[in-house]
Amino acid sequence: MFAGTGSDVGKSIVAAAFCRIFKQDGYKPAPFKAQNMALNSYATPEGLEIGRAQAVQAEAAGIPCHTDMNPLLLKPQSDHTSQVILNGRPIGNKDAYDYWHPIPKSPINPTSPITPIDFKQEVHAAFDRLASRYNPIVMEGAGSIAEINLKDRDLVNMTMARHAKADVILVGDIDRGGVFASVYGSIMLQSPEDRQLIKGIIINKFRGDMHLFDEGRKMLENICGVPVLGVIPYYKDIFIEEEDSVSLEKKCKQLAEGKVNIAVVLLRHISNYTDFDTLERDPRVNLFYTNNTSDISQADIIILPGTKSTLDDLMELRRNGCAQAIQRAHRDGKMVIGICGGYQMLGQTIDDPEGIEGDIKHLPGLGLLPIHTTMGAEKTTKQVTFLFDGQTCQGYEIHQGISDTNETILQTDHCIGTYIHGFLDNAPVIEHILSKHVAQCSPLSTQSYADFKEEQYNKLAAHVRQYVDIDRIYEIMRK
Repeated sequence: MFAGTGSDVGKSIVAAAFCRIFKQDGYKPAPFKAQNMALNSYATPEGLEIGRAQAVQAEAAGIPCHTDMNPLLLKPQSDHTSQVILNGRPIGNKDAYDYWHPIPKSPINPTSPITPIDFKQEVHAAFDRLASRYNPIVMEGAGSIAEINLKDRDLVNMTMARHAKADVILVGDIDRGGVFASVYGSIMLQSPEDRQLIKGIIINKFRGDMHLFDEGRKMLENICGVPVLGVIPYYKDIFIEEEDSVSLEKKCKQLAEGKVNIAVVLLRHISNYTDFDTLERDPRVNLFYTNNTSDISQADIIILPGTKSTLDDLMELRRNGCAQAIQRAHRDGKMVIGICGGYQMLGQTIDDPEGIEGDIKHLPGLGLLPIHTTMGAEKTTKQVTFLFDGQTCQGYEIHQGISDTNETILQTDHCIGTYIHGFLDNAPVIEHILSKHVAQCSPLSTQSYADFKEEQYNKLAAHVRQYVDIDRIYEIMRK
């Protein structure tokens, strides 16, 4: 298990690296995270939903993703509530208190308690199923392992490590500062039983001369009584999809000269922003996130992304003037693209008669596409293959709501809407949307996106092998 001193220390990336390392060394690894909280999710081959990070880690391991790799997924809908997805299917919405302190009532007799779902039993069963098919299991913790106020309700960190009898490697982020305190405190706040499970430390995101940390490495080992297995430098030339909202904060937020400026409208409940990673890496493009109306008007292409709360975000777009700015840009001939919830917003109307998303029952859309959408309890989750400009492309759908069109992709003049996530990972799509802005627009690379990702996983594995004592980790695993 790769556990962390906090969120965004790099656990997901380190776990992905070891999925690829174990695969390269002839093993049959699989990723596992008992409980994930993320807005970026993915559809499995069976049409079920898991966290995006575990889908990435499964790719690194060279295997299809499965719900047993992430049996419990929480998708935030507001500051206080999340949609709970168990074994790939939504089972309802809960606020944080109800999730941790469930007091279920019978729908027939509200005064009569009913048996709550035993989430711990569910995630343990998923791990056991996975462990019967793969070895080793590369586990990932969540946030900090030292949240002692949540210890008795922990599903994903040390409680899960005890069930799996896992060797725990603690990952600390030196780039944010305070790494000695965070590593030492994370270990010392464990019970004696759990402390024994922590077998090593990895320091992540180091910048500068590695030799400057030699003394610090020894000091950390002395005060913690745990070996430092590696110090991994920060990298900029390896591209692995990330899912944390923290990563979104680091994205570009401004226009640039000499490039095709693509504005992704910054929604309050934006989801699956990994949809834009391929465009973001294209040297012809400056992709940036904004809710500034002036920036939207100056952009060459505007994208309305996916969202976990379509109606609430549409209401906010009208309030802050972005809706009107998008409509004006479209009238001026700018291309507007809507993905998933953004696609729904580009239509004529959105209705939510059952209150699936909240209190807003009806809103007019931006009126750029001839569709009407109705929200419903059923969720569409599936992988898809589609044709674009005569070429076969791939993506996946994860959405609530049904629109009154049978078109997978709907185009009218300079507006495109689709439910397909990964739509913009396909070269034919990218070349089409850039064709009006790049002279003699030819494919940037003949390398497929799948081959590109394989190359990145191998580069990541090589990077981690260079700076982490892999032999020592194998010794720990054999004991």
